[in-house]
Amino acid sequence: MTKPHPWMANSGGDAKQQMLAAVGAQDVEALFVQVPADHRMQRPLDLPPQLASEVALSRHLDDLMAKNETCADNLSFLGAGAWPHYVPAICDEVVGRYEWQTSVFGAPTSDHGRNQAWFEFTSQIGALVEMDFVGLPVYSWGCAIGHSVRMASRITGRKRVLIPAIMDPERLSVLENYCAPTEMERHIEIVTVAIGADGCIDRDDLRAKADDSIAAIYFETPSYHGVIEGNPAELCQIARDAGAEAIVGVDPLSLGLLEAPGAYGATIAVGPTQPLGVHMYAGGGVGGFIASPDEEKYAREYNTLNVSISQTRQQGEFGFGLTLFHQSSYGMRDEGKDWTGNSVYLWSLANAAYMAAMGPEGFAEIGRLIMARAGSAAQAINALDGASVDLSRPIFKEFVVQFADHDVATINDALRQRGIFGGKDITGEAGITGAAALFCVTETHTPDDIDRLVTALKEVLA
Repeated sequence: MTKPHPWMANSGGDAKQQMLAAVGAQDVEALFVQVPADHRMQRPLDLPPQLASEVALSRHLDDLMAKNETCADNLSFLGAGAWPHYVPAICDEVVGRYEWQTSVFGAPTSDHGRNQAWFEFTSQIGALVEMDFVGLPVYSWGCAIGHSVRMASRITGRKRVLIPAIMDPERLSVLENYCAPTEMERHIEIVTVAIGADGCIDRDDLRAKADDSIAAIYFETPSYHGVIEGNPAELCQIARDAGAEAIVGVDPLSLGLLEAPGAYGATIAVGPTQPLGVHMYAGGGVGGFIASPDEEKYAREYNTLNVSISQTRQQGEFGFGLTLFHQSSYGMRDEGKDWTGNSVYLWSLANAAYMAAMGPEGFAEIGRLIMARAGSAAQAINALDGASVDLSRPIFKEFVVQFADHDVATINDALRQRGIFGGKDITGEAGITGAAALFCVTETHTPDDIDRLVTALKEVLA
């Protein structure tokens, strides 16, 4: 008899034979005959010995984790999608509560409080971007872009989208996946628009390409390189003049300083939720939001679940429930607007706690702080021999540093030896000539942290 796996009791005995009999197969090999022989491994799989106990497994995992260098033990200036922001203790307290972690669909004992918390999240995002309709979060900023572009395509009936020529490669990769292969009926063609010397979108190139085949124009402010787009209202107007949707990607923490997308004419706003009280995680969903005007043509095209508030029979009492459920993949399965469901609904509670704790004044304060400290770091690095930053560009949180005589890998190796994670190596990316890194400075970086980085860079570049 085959010995059962220690954590899978039904892996031994006659369970395997019962399953084979149920599917009409003589042996396990019969399940794989459809896989061509040249696609199958011809040698034994080299696996370590099976761990015999939970104690051994725990020790093994601890040993593996100990090899990592973390942002808790090192000073980090990495951003580009996962940023080092402070997470107030209240956020961890809220998401760690038992009633949230056991909340399930369809349970009257849990639905009301969960739905109210989700409603608070959507209301707060709506207030930030000055739009009235917000869905539950999707997996990431990249996914939010992909879904919003597909929404725009369904709304307009068009199959092309304009995007900046310089964009986060990860977000771009996700968007390309959402736009699908050319062979697919729902393929959307991606067309890039040039970026000018000021780091902003080239208006002439945009106008030349914004014709009646364009479903949407997508741009970001601040951009991937941290540049604040000048006069975004003009870009939105160009989109509307072409009958296209104006989709704007924003860092929510910038909105305490910068004008909200809804105020300058965006028709769809997207962005990340990780800056709003969510820790940096490796490989997990960190959240992205989608917002639009509260109009049926937009509401009907959301892929996400949406939460509404309603009066009840009891005066002064309100109820909260899911709405437009059927159009999602939960309701229509493979005929849904787009795929629905992700691992970030719990993070929306952390986001709601963060936004409630911050309030409008808190957002204004953190926006000013991030801009001031990023600007201070950029100026100090630009003063070093062998490093340069374009100080003519207004930036928020991130900025590009060009290096004259050193490659970024060598610089970052030297910084790591000093307990510092340097900027993301963007050498060879679109819009970059020579060695360059994208540095991130947030409210967590003190003046002493910036001085430490500048001193270390000065030693490395000498």
